[in-house]
Amino acid sequence: QVQLVESGGGLVQAGGSLRLSCLASRSIFSINVMGWHRQAPGKQREFVAGISSSGNTNYAESVKGRFTISRDNARNTVYLQMDSLKPEDTAVYYCRADLSLSHYWGQGTQVTVSS
Repeated sequence: QVQLVESGGGLVQAGGSLRLSCLASRSIFSINVMGWHRQAPGKQREFVAGISSSGNTNYAESVKGRFTISRDNARNTVYLQMDSLKPEDTAVYYCRADLSLSHYWGQGTQVTVSS
């Protein structure tokens, strides 16, 4: 299994930036997909961004051009750089690791964007 710990959330003004980090307890080199999801109050958890072991990235349409996912295999860490934040980005952000037969979630980190 893999344990995931997110950090970097906080309160930011609209238009500001945050960088979220997801530290994994094991090498992420062979993990098929590492990604970020978010869940706003009263809404379902939604996909935000993903990055494959080969470096391919995928983004939700709502964050394209504003968010960037990256991975540092040497540090077992996945990042989510969030720029031009909007109030609608307010949510708990969760890191996810997709392995061949299972997936794992982090505990989440709160991101609040004020208008």
